[in-house]
Amino acid sequence: MNETEQLLEQVATRVRNSAQGQAKPLPAALGAEEIARAEGILGFALPPLLAALYTRVGDGGFGPECGLLPLGHAVSAYGAGRASARRWPEGVLPIADFGCGMYVCVDCRSDTAQVLLFDHDPGEPELAWSIDTPSLAAWLGGWLDGTAWFCDGSPAGEEYDLELTPWDGFRSRI
Repeated sequence: MNETEQLLEQVATRVRNSAQGQAKPLPAALGAEEIARAEGILGFALPPLLAALYTRVGDGGFGPECGLLPLGHAVSAYGAGRASARRWPEGVLPIADFGCGMYVCVDCRSDTAQVLLFDHDPGEPELAWSIDTPSLAAWLGGWLDGTAWFCDGSPAGEEYDLELTPWDGFRSRI
């Protein structure tokens, strides 16, 4: 079993364990045709790990904070962002809403599926974008082991806000 398979199994196990006893079941996993339809609308492919989360674990509702967005919501949010004055970068898909205008996004054009944070800045749009983690796998790993900045009791804690690295890809992608 390779690292991606192990990670997917860890996510699926955590999701199954946390779903036990909940009144509302998690959305069912998507089929390959639904992924292909979303990619056709977006105009780019989902990173393999992100597609596997949607096809093997479920259509959102799991993960940190309120969980991953259902794929249809992520596609709609991307389209709305691209059409708005916010100047949403091409190929950057929102995958989680952390509230107060903050979105976790995946750079679908990055080889590692780099995870970015969008924190609405009404002044300079490029200041709204920063790097969260170098890969979707690392972001999920931080959630699973409790070390990510968004986890309760994380060692990153409040200090993380002081060390955000601006994402320099913004200007080239709008």
